[in-house]
Amino acid sequence: MSKHSLINAFSDNADADYEIRTVLGGAYSGAADVGEVLAAVESVKGKDHRGWFEAWLALGDRIAADADAAHGKGHAASASGAYLRASGYYAVAVNAASALDSENELLTTFRKHRAAWDGFVDTTTQARVERVAIPYEGATLPGYVFRPREASESTPLLIGTNGSDGSLTSMWTSCVFGALQRGYTVLLYDGPGQQSMLFEQKTTFRPDWEAVLTPVLDFALGLDGVDARRTAVYGISQGGYWVPRALAFEHRFAAAIADPGVVDVSASWTSHLPKSMLELIDKGENEKFDKDMVLGLKFQPQNAVTWAFRARPYGALGYAETIEEVLTYDLEKVAQQITTPLLITSPEGEQFWPGQSERLAKLTQDVSALVPFTAAEGADLHCQPLARALTDERMFDWLDERFAQVGSEDS
Repeated sequence: MSKHSLINAFSDNADADYEIRTVLGGAYSGAADVGEVLAAVESVKGKDHRGWFEAWLALGDRIAADADAAHGKGHAASASGAYLRASGYYAVAVNAASALDSENELLTTFRKHRAAWDGFVDTTTQARVERVAIPYEGATLPGYVFRPREASESTPLLIGTNGSDGSLTSMWTSCVFGALQRGYTVLLYDGPGQQSMLFEQKTTFRPDWEAVLTPVLDFALGLDGVDARRTAVYGISQGGYWVPRALAFEHRFAAAIADPGVVDVSASWTSHLPKSMLELIDKGENEKFDKDMVLGLKFQPQNAVTWAFRARPYGALGYAETIEEVLTYDLEKVAQQITTPLLITSPEGEQFWPGQSERLAKLTQDVSALVPFTAAEGADLHCQPLARALTDERMFDWLDERFAQVGSEDS
């Protein structure tokens, strides 16, 4: 956490504190209610992982029940709002389930989250929503198209790309809500290794995201009522790697946003490992690396659970194999191929990939704009969790200006 932050900690556990901030940031878009969040976690101690999971699960259950009751009585606005909040609370419970001794509750909790999200999709009056299946390598990726209620004949389009473990509810807060207010159509999707594609389909991440984003864009350009000249892509968290990676090979977007920029995904893994352990990877001594990891994590059970959760979407089996896989997620050699105008957010106190927004901006200096966010603005930490309104203003104003240039160039 940034030492300059003006906001006091909500928990003595840094991960829990950040999670609470992220949820509270969703209040701006209706995805949380501050009082019910703080009340739910007030008595949970930092190392009580079962209590943390149960607090969010119980909150999700309670608000989902409220949503069902409101829906049954014909109160559409109340039902929609409650379903959205419940989906966000369940999303935290999904990640919390990964810290438990067993994974028995993981899939059932995820399905509760998706049921609440779909309840929101079915009842919202904030947009016209269509479920879609996006062709991808002989199969399909699930997606949602959000259109403004008062849409013109042709709207700009934003494709939202999630991070490593974010929910669709978090994407509502980070890009959909603000885009709809400005008359954009938004396409969200689960890519390989993300959310339903991980938990239901058992697919895994891939470093070459152009193989994902290009078919998503192909599909999007076939949607009715979207302006192909005004099409942008947004990537949050690890999406700040996937989007620039795809842009190095896919040049049809008019603009793009990395929130924040990520050049080397492995840095968030290797920064916690001793130099001697990394040398084992370099030497190919994977067996010794794995043995040392087993021994070290034996005395760090929480870190062992965290590792298992973070490693699952990569599909690797051993510890060394996982690191080797994550090391392939690197933009250093391809970033200079990016020709798409790119906005890169750079929050003070970035705790996962410090300095990487600046690195990506340097690699793409001919086309990129680096936008700082500070603690003095209440906008520090990874993805500015408590400043999503400010983030929307800066990134959508930039997008609007880019799209205006596209229009003037065509006239």
